[in-house]
Amino acid sequence: MSREYETVIGLEVHVELATKTKIFCGCSTQFGGDVNTHTCPVCTGMPGSLPVLNKQVVEYAIAVGLATNCEITRHGKFDRKNYFYPDNPQNYQISQLYLPICRNGYVEIETEKGGAKKVGIHEIHMEEDAGKLIHDEWGDVSLVDYNRSGVPLIEIVSEPDMRSAEEVIAYLEKLRMFIQYLGASDCKLQEGSMRADVNLSVRPVGSDKFGTRTEMKNLNSFTAITHAIENERERQIDIIEAGGSVIQETRRFDDNKGESYAMRSKEDAQDYRYFPDPDLIPLDVSQEWIDRIKSEQPEFRPQKMARYKEEYGIPEYDIGIITDNKHMADIFEEATRICGQPKKVSNWLMVETLRLLKEKNMDPEDIRYSPAHLAALIDLVEKKVINSSVAKEVFERMFEDDTDPVKYVEEKGLKQETDSGAIKAICEQVIADNPQSVADYKAGKEKAIGFLVGQTMKAAKGKADPGTVNALLKELLS
Repeated sequence: MSREYETVIGLEVHVELATKTKIFCGCSTQFGGDVNTHTCPVCTGMPGSLPVLNKQVVEYAIAVGLATNCEITRHGKFDRKNYFYPDNPQNYQISQLYLPICRNGYVEIETEKGGAKKVGIHEIHMEEDAGKLIHDEWGDVSLVDYNRSGVPLIEIVSEPDMRSAEEVIAYLEKLRMFIQYLGASDCKLQEGSMRADVNLSVRPVGSDKFGTRTEMKNLNSFTAITHAIENERERQIDIIEAGGSVIQETRRFDDNKGESYAMRSKEDAQDYRYFPDPDLIPLDVSQEWIDRIKSEQPEFRPQKMARYKEEYGIPEYDIGIITDNKHMADIFEEATRICGQPKKVSNWLMVETLRLLKEKNMDPEDIRYSPAHLAALIDLVEKKVINSSVAKEVFERMFEDDTDPVKYVEEKGLKQETDSGAIKAICEQVIADNPQSVADYKAGKEKAIGFLVGQTMKAAKGKADPGTVNALLKELLS
């Protein structure tokens, strides 16, 4: 039987905001603290404690809304979403159902066929995160860490406008770019600061009626999201073609096993008994506030890419890699401003930086070295104070702990040997010590000179200029 079905996908994307404190209290939001150390009576739901709204949360939410073409709700409020779960200390979550901070927006993505498509954003609302359950199989108990309880979230709810895993990933990458450029979140999926719930249904191609949707919760990698979408699409088609009916439910996808399983029947809003939170005053957002946030919006990636091409003249491939991460783009711009060498800066980012990031399993946000030190390193090479091989050694140290390259070169005695007489003497000794390579070179084997250059650089402890060594050797052997 032909499987001509269309996949209909909408996303609920949860993003932890980069505030220093939680949404309704002064506890730290820092990731990775000892369990239950970033807590207080408010975020652990103690009776009589009162929430106070963090202004920065509202500013980040508005900034994301403006970047995604949303209408900003001028007069809003918070609501209580009531449900019992051990990691939810109040037995309710403070969220926004009726008057979300942002509504009716969109982001534009590139489709697989190369065209542009608008994915609608139904709403963006603010809410607090829950705690974290830790299941101890040895002790046959579950423990709760409330460090995450009360960490501020925005939930970005899309329209069901996506039709494939490729469109979903393009949408998520666009969202992540906007949010990272705004500094609203680091969007590290592996740490849970960005996670997506996928709502998916299938229908016959040409039908305008939605099928029964399922929701897959808390997917935290683009690979898992892609696999979950492909798996759930096939599962639903198999059920329909076998004559069955898809059940509306919440499912969890196990990426290791490549399959999903039912968690619970899908809840609707009435199941949560929403009502306005009585402890928080209504939220009034002035037009002046919106205008100020809008005026502070950064230059986003598409505009930055166009400017780089015009201003710096570096390859489009380099531009694409560098601007994919705002921290890397900031390093590029500042280092270029200092040293005036855009292609040299780009080369250090594209080659050595990316190599070390991959080796150490780090993200571009984790780059520690300063633009000033990168510019100083480039200047050392340009002025022939050090050669390229020494520069790589210095860069690796700089990458680790932002070491000052000028001081490091001075302290370690890595300055390039500039005494031509001394270099010539080393070349003469290498020639005397390697008669076979000399004979090979004189017999027309050009590669032999490379070995002699290497031996000379080794004897000079890497502190000679390879070009100078090459020229001297050829002169001596002619």
